[in-house]
Amino acid sequence: MGGGCLLAVFVLTLAAFRTGASAALDPRDVQAGQALFVRSCAACHGESGRGDGSSAAAFATRPADLTDGRLMNGLPDEFLRNVIENGGPAEGLAPTMPPFKALLSAAQVSQVITYVRSISQPPFREADHRSVTTVPNAPAQPIFFNHIVHASSFQIACQYCHAQARRGTAAGLPSVERCMGCHKIIGFQDNPEIAKIHDYARRGAPIPWIRVFKVPEFTYFSHKPHVRAGVACQTCHGPIERMRVVGAETGRTLGNDLMNLVGLKPPPPPLTMGWCIDCHRDQNRRGAQAPLECVTCHH
Repeated sequence: MGGGCLLAVFVLTLAAFRTGASAALDPRDVQAGQALFVRSCAACHGESGRGDGSSAAAFATRPADLTDGRLMNGLPDEFLRNVIENGGPAEGLAPTMPPFKALLSAAQVSQVITYVRSISQPPFREADHRSVTTVPNAPAQPIFFNHIVHASSFQIACQYCHAQARRGTAAGLPSVERCMGCHKIIGFQDNPEIAKIHDYARRGAPIPWIRVFKVPEFTYFSHKPHVRAGVACQTCHGPIERMRVVGAETGRTLGNDLMNLVGLKPPPPPLTMGWCIDCHRDQNRRGAQAPLECVTCHH
């Protein structure tokens, strides 16, 4: 191991300590990850990780700047592992990022991720660790819109795509025009998922999104007062920003009904009447004026 490598590892470690970066970044893994990165990734991402490698100019979409902590720190390790092992399409990204599962072991992939974490600015911190949320039976949408990319990495506000939430009953779904506002340029040349958006636009057809959240027909629910009251979207919809594909486990369940039948009092499942009433009561204890009358939701 050369003196230059030792010095680089020492500088990275000292910088991480001074900036409060995660102490979990083992210097030995940083060093091993850097060597693997130079060997396998630098041709596209550049030795500095800024997306300026010798091959980068050939791509329609420039490789990601891995040093930009504003974009990288919100991405879970599991997301990065999936991209490295199975290629960009595994997370709805361009296929110009190839799979490395046959070339790197699981331990080596972890070392590459550790190195990438070490070069982020602002620094990656222990508090930045997030997990991917997978909801069973989440429906496959006509376009792989990965909320981890849009809501967690790029931090696009929910209401940018769901623009009706603050002024109507339903939150609304993004139109072709709304998607094209970003993707008329971004990714249109090399990402098959974004090519689907362009195809809908050419045909003048709406994107047939599959609805995930729905209250019963006999129930009236409006997003407007909840948004105005400052209720976070995640309160009802779960950690959307950590979902590849959005799903929901809502409504009455047999198990919950049986436990109530034998005298147990489990918490009501999300988006059931009991769950909503419990939330309103809790908010009222905090000083809100959430209605509890039946006619509020049933009229």
